[in-house]
Amino acid sequence: MRIHFWRKNTEINATLNNLLFKPANKRILLSLSKWLNRAWWLLRKRLLPLLFCLISFFAVLQLNSFTPAVAQIPRQQIRGVWLSGNDFSVFRNRSQVQAAMSQLRKLNFNTVYPVVWNDGYTQYPSAIMQKKGIPFFFKGAEGQDVIADIISQARSQGLLAIPWFEFGFMVPLTSELASQHPDWLTQKQDGTQTSISAAGEVAWLNPFHPEVQNFIRELVLEVITKYNPDGVQFDDHTSLPVDFGYDKYTIALYTQETGNPPPSNPQAQAWIKWRADKMSAFMVDLYQSVKAEKPNAIFSVAPNYYDFAYKLQLQDWLNWVRLGIVDELVMQVYRNDLESFIGQITRPEILETQQVIPTGIGIMAGLRNRPVSIAQIQSQVVAAQQRGLGIGFFYYESLWDIAPEPAAQRQSVFAALFPNPAFRDISQNTPRKPTFNTVSLPLYPKPSLGQRGRGYFLEVAIANGQPKRVLLDTGSAGLRVPKEFLGNAPIRRTGQNIKEVLSDGTVLEGELVYTNVRFGLIPAAEPIPVQIVTSRQCSAQKPNCSAKSGAPFSGVIGVNYSEKSLPYNPLRKLPGNLSNGFIVMGNGGTNKNGSLILGLTAENQAGFKMASWSQQPQINGVTGNQWDSRLGKVCLTLAGSSAKNSCNAIAIADTGTINALAEFKSASTAGKLKPGVLASANTVKLAMNGIFDYSLTPGNRDGFNRWNLNISPQSPVSIFVNPGIAFFDKYDVLFDQVNGKQGFRTRR
Repeated sequence: MRIHFWRKNTEINATLNNLLFKPANKRILLSLSKWLNRAWWLLRKRLLPLLFCLISFFAVLQLNSFTPAVAQIPRQQIRGVWLSGNDFSVFRNRSQVQAAMSQLRKLNFNTVYPVVWNDGYTQYPSAIMQKKGIPFFFKGAEGQDVIADIISQARSQGLLAIPWFEFGFMVPLTSELASQHPDWLTQKQDGTQTSISAAGEVAWLNPFHPEVQNFIRELVLEVITKYNPDGVQFDDHTSLPVDFGYDKYTIALYTQETGNPPPSNPQAQAWIKWRADKMSAFMVDLYQSVKAEKPNAIFSVAPNYYDFAYKLQLQDWLNWVRLGIVDELVMQVYRNDLESFIGQITRPEILETQQVIPTGIGIMAGLRNRPVSIAQIQSQVVAAQQRGLGIGFFYYESLWDIAPEPAAQRQSVFAALFPNPAFRDISQNTPRKPTFNTVSLPLYPKPSLGQRGRGYFLEVAIANGQPKRVLLDTGSAGLRVPKEFLGNAPIRRTGQNIKEVLSDGTVLEGELVYTNVRFGLIPAAEPIPVQIVTSRQCSAQKPNCSAKSGAPFSGVIGVNYSEKSLPYNPLRKLPGNLSNGFIVMGNGGTNKNGSLILGLTAENQAGFKMASWSQQPQINGVTGNQWDSRLGKVCLTLAGSSAKNSCNAIAIADTGTINALAEFKSASTAGKLKPGVLASANTVKLAMNGIFDYSLTPGNRDGFNRWNLNISPQSPVSIFVNPGIAFFDKYDVLFDQVNGKQGFRTRR
C-alpha cells in the first residue's frame, strides 16, 4: 500500500513539474487543484508528505517565469551527498556504513563525497603524514580504514565514491602541519595569518609556494593510488581569501615577475588576476597529475558562486571549466530564501557550465544547530531539477537523522524527488577540449634565466615544474630546456641522446623524454617530447655563439612546422582548435609584453595577407603536416650594392634571431658589399609581391637595426634572408599548420 501510494505521489509530482513550464495552462492548474483538494479530503491520513510537495509547488509557481537550460543526460545527473567530519560517528561502524549506502541506493542517490582532508589531518592512514610525524585519529570501531570501507560499500551499491579534500589550503594555526612548516603559511598585509571561516579561526597554506603545491598534490595522488576512487573533489577552500598573499615568498615572486611589489589594495584587479592565474595554473597541473594516474577519474569542483569565488577567494573556476579541467561542478548555494536560491542557480556561468559537464547545486540539508525543514529542501531540489541541474546535499546526517521531521517522513520526500535511478558511469568521463577556439598568451620581454638583448619568452611549465619563461623561436622546432626546469611529475625516458644546432651555432645535447607540458594555463592534450639539455657549446663554424658567454640557458620552444626529427613543434599537441596555428604579435620594440595568439579563427585572421609554404615529407613520430616554412620569391634590395631587385631570395620570419642576416652564396651575388655589419647607407628593402613590404635602415642596436651580411659558398640557396626579431616590430605574423600558409599584417 505504501509503495502504491508513493507511485501515485510521483505521478502527481511529474504532472505538477510539467505544468510549471506552461504557466498559461491556468485552467488545467485549477482543475488539478480541485482534484487535489478532493484527494486530500479522501486520503488525508496518508498524504502528509504530499502536502510538502504542494507547498513547494505553489511557492515556485508564484515566480513569474524562467528560461530552462538544456537538461543533462539523466544517466549523468548528480545526486550526491557529502560525508563530512560530523558524520564520522556514523561511518566508523561497518554496519552503519552498509545501511547508509543501501538506503542511499534505495532512494536513488548516485554519488557520495567522503571527506579525506580536514582540520590539518587526513581521514585515512597516510604514509605522507606518517613521515611528518602527524598522528592519525580516524580508525573505525574495529580498527578498519573508514575511507576504504565507505568506497567499498558505495561501489557494492552502485554509488560513485569521490573523496573530498574539504580543507584545501586551510589549516588550523595550531596544527602540527602549520607548526612544522611556518614558511608554508601566507599572511595578510598587516602580518595576520588567520581568518574566520565556517570552521572557526584558520590559517592558510600558501597556494603559490612549490612545496605546498607538492604536498597537496602528493596527498591527492596518494588517495588515487591507495583507493582507486571514482574521482576527487575540491571545494571553496582550495582557494585563498583575497586579503592574503603578502608573505615574503609571494611578494618576491610577484616582484620578480612584474617588476613591482604587490599593491597595498588586496582587491586591485591586476593583483587579483595574478594570484587567481597562479591558482588556476596549480589546478591545471593537479588535473594533469590525476589524469596521468587515472585518466577517467572525475575531477570535481564545489565552489561558491563565481563572482564571490573569483573576487574574494581567487577561484577562477569558470576559466577552469572553459579550459576543460573540470569534469563536474557542484556549486554551493546555501540559501533559505527560494527567490535568492533561484537567482544563484540561473546565473550565466551555471547555464554555460551545464552545457558541457554534469552540473549540480549544493543544497544545505541542515546543521546540528540549524536544522532545515524538508519543505525548504524540497522546494530547492524542485527548482534545480526544473533547470536540468543535479543536487549535492550537505551533509549526510542532516538528510534525516538530525532534522525537524521524522526520518521516515523525510526519506519519503527524497523518494518522491528521485523516483527513478540515475546511474553514473566514469568510463564515459573522457578528457574534454577547451570550450574556446582561441586564446592569447603573453610573450614576455625577459627570460627566467640568463640575459638576452631581445626576445619573446613564453611561460611554460614542464612535468608540473614551476613556470619558466623560455625563448619563443619561430625558426626552429621542439622544446629544449635545462633539467632544472622539470618538476616532479612522471617523465617517460627514451634513453635517446639528441643534438640540435641553433642558427647562431649553439649546439644543444641531451636526452629526449616525454612529459606533461603547460603553456600559460593551457595544458597539452598529451605528453610531448622534450629535450633535456645537459651540454651546450659552440660549433666549430660559429665559435662565438651564445653558449660562449657561459650565461645560464633559458630554454627554447621551437614552434616551426618544418621538423626534420624529434622533438616536434609542441604546439601541435594543444587541445582542440588551439592546435591549428598561431599568431605572433610583437611589442614594437618596447619593454611591454607581446602576444601569442593560439588557435586560428576567421575573426583573428582578418587583415592578413597570405603566402603559401611547400609541403615536406612526413616523418615518423610527428603528427600533422610538415611544411618548409621558408618563403620563396622574396625581393631583396640593398642600397649601395648591385644586389637590387633580386626576387629569388629565400626568407624566414624568425623570432629566435636577434640580428638580421643576408647570406649570399657568392661574393658576386652580394655586389659591392663585403661580409660584416651593414652601414646606415645600406638601406634594406625586403618585399613579397602583395604580401609584405619591409624596409630598415641598418644601425648598431642589437635586436633593432643591426644587420649582418655573410658570404657562404656552402649555402644551398643563392640568397637567404632572416630579418630577425625586428621584423615583428612592423608585422604580425601568422602560422597556419593546417593549410600550410603564412600571413602578414602590418602593425601600422
